[in-house]
Amino acid sequence: MNIWEEASSLMSLGISFVVVTITGVRGSSPQDPGAKMLVTRDGLHAGTVGGGKVELAAIKKSQSILESSSPLPPESVTWNLQKDIGMSCGGEVMFLFEHSHQQNWPIVIFGAGHVAQALTRVLSKLNCQVTCVDPRVEWISKLEGVKAIHHPEPKELVSTFNPKSYFLCMTMGHSFDVPILIEIAKHAPNSPYVGVIGSEVKGIKIKKELKDADVSSAFIEKLKVPMGHPIGTNHPYEIAISISAQLIETRDSL
Repeated sequence: MNIWEEASSLMSLGISFVVVTITGVRGSSPQDPGAKMLVTRDGLHAGTVGGGKVELAAIKKSQSILESSSPLPPESVTWNLQKDIGMSCGGEVMFLFEHSHQQNWPIVIFGAGHVAQALTRVLSKLNCQVTCVDPRVEWISKLEGVKAIHHPEPKELVSTFNPKSYFLCMTMGHSFDVPILIEIAKHAPNSPYVGVIGSEVKGIKIKKELKDADVSSAFIEKLKVPMGHPIGTNHPYEIAISISAQLIETRDSL
């Protein structure tokens, strides 16, 4: 096991963790300096700093660090194995706790057309996890830097995503958007962001169809259509930037 490969995997999944390193010892010690482990909110993920009570104490401290909603600076501690940990052996161990805070920002895009191609390339440079779904193989195959899913019925996948995801509909038209939006309203009524690309006229039509489908008025009212800020031209990348700005604005307002 390569602990840095494990760390890289956690980062790619948007999972926060703490790297615990033994930086020094005095007297008896369950591990040598340089020993490392990775701890997530679920507990020990990889590596070891010696097991037993001292490792349990380090895991508990790491989990308390992970309760923070923002990154914390590295912290060095020295524990006396008898007085602080309750072990029979005498000695001291110095630990370094390094918080790797990952922004858990899941974004799901339905549709992989021209604007979605631009948007996914912009978002791939940000600290978020982007998934794009489309029934067209030729468009899905062009995506870069995001998770691409080919599926003949994208609406069937809505329930598989985190209900706190930011959902964007960028399909071939409102007849494709509406079934997806109905499923989002069922699965993720409290999603922080649900948007549809298109004009104000399209927005009026979509909202009427959602109302006719008994979708809640609260969901319809917060639906952003057209999505993105009213800036720039109709160039795909300028639209993508306006949408990205709105997504960031929404994220930072929560």
